[in-house]
Amino acid sequence: MEVELVKKDGNVSMEKSFDYLCSRLSNGVYTLKIVRKTKPRTIPQNSLMWMWFKCLEEQTGQPKEDWHDYYAAKFLSRQVMIGNRLVWVPGRSSTLNSLQMTNFLNKVQADAATEWGINLPLPADRFFADFIDEYQNR
Repeated sequence: MEVELVKKDGNVSMEKSFDYLCSRLSNGVYTLKIVRKTKPRTIPQNSLMWMWFKCLEEQTGQPKEDWHDYYAAKFLSRQVMIGNRLVWVPGRSSTLNSLQMTNFLNKVQADAATEWGINLPLPADRFFADFIDEYQNR
């Protein structure tokens, strides 16, 4: 059974009453787990990421797909135990939620500036419209 909780202005509401939900349960022991709902990365976030990688491609000659893989490996990889071995597994930007994607993009932007000397603009930046005109359809 799954139900959506919403907390707004300090008040929690549910689409069905808690008492009703409990009445639907058979006898037994249960665990209640509340997990914050997240939204998947947005289309604008994904578009911005690929425009940035196209910009990096044109500035360096390295294909945008390589830039994607480089940054996914740098910022999204994680270690897991497989049997008795600790191994690195690659991360994928396609699995990120919108908050995780924002954090990923912030890391890419900072790294591009510090490691490669390439400034990648955000939508709030002064010349972002010019950046869009240059990289949107490439």
